[in-house]
Amino acid sequence: MSSGRLLAIDWGTSSLRGALIDADGHVIDQRHSDQGILSVPANGFRAVFDQNFGDWACSDVRLGLIAGMAGSRQGWQEAAYCACPAGFDSIATQLTWLADPALPLPLPLAIVPGLSCLHPSPVSASFSIPDVMRGEETQVLGAMRLAGIDSGSFVLPGTHSKWVEVEQGRIVRFRTSMTGELYALLSRHSLLARTIDPAADFDAQAFGEGVAVARAGADLLHLLFGTRTLSLFASRSGAQLNSYLSGLLIGEEIRSREPLPESLTLIGSPSLLGPYGEALARCGVRTRSFDNQASWAGLHAIASATTIPRQSIGNNAS
Repeated sequence: MSSGRLLAIDWGTSSLRGALIDADGHVIDQRHSDQGILSVPANGFRAVFDQNFGDWACSDVRLGLIAGMAGSRQGWQEAAYCACPAGFDSIATQLTWLADPALPLPLPLAIVPGLSCLHPSPVSASFSIPDVMRGEETQVLGAMRLAGIDSGSFVLPGTHSKWVEVEQGRIVRFRTSMTGELYALLSRHSLLARTIDPAADFDAQAFGEGVAVARAGADLLHLLFGTRTLSLFASRSGAQLNSYLSGLLIGEEIRSREPLPESLTLIGSPSLLGPYGEALARCGVRTRSFDNQASWAGLHAIASATTIPRQSIGNNAS
């Protein structure tokens, strides 16, 4: 895509974001809704797309790209994973182009593939354990462009945190930790939920204690039970234990990635970048951060490497 505007969409599990981007990569306008894929009814993705971005799609936009869970089995259309190592060019050549014979799309529209990689099993050489991501690959590629680098280590905190390694412009491997999901389950649905105040403000001291205890390498399952007994013996308040539990889980995630690099790039929402940055600083790791705007830089870079198939142009309304 050498010229023309781009309609960039990040369609996740619980939210939908879109941006109108000019040919030089500048964001002209943005929109956001809570219509993530889990809230879209069966066969309702086209209607949600039209509702949120139909006017943009019918303007002077040359291409639309969608990243994230819209390409999952629960999404608009499943997009096959692209195997690592993968960079801009390999992702751009494996886009899944959308078509609707009954109601032609007003522009060429494609879903960005997620990435996959394999981890050797720790107990057997006869099989490997797959790992996947959808949407984070676009953020990493965007952060690379924004930082002007082609190699490095990246962390994307979230429900399923990703630790990503990039070499010479290609994502070569990554590992996923269910840190955010485990925190949500423990703090809301386990016995610990009766002693923790999940609405409490962040407590840096309690958080740091949790990080330090986890990084000491003790038994995490035992330490989690200790979160309850700290309350039983009034050693920590419910407000403190919220941050302590977060520190335990993030500390364990960091411990499992040791030895750590000297520097890391963090990508995500400010509410998560703060705790992760503090935890990594306690480990002596330098960090720099990019928010979710990295998605737009990544989608623009992928669009720049994309050749629109002739049939995708022909299937769209004039």
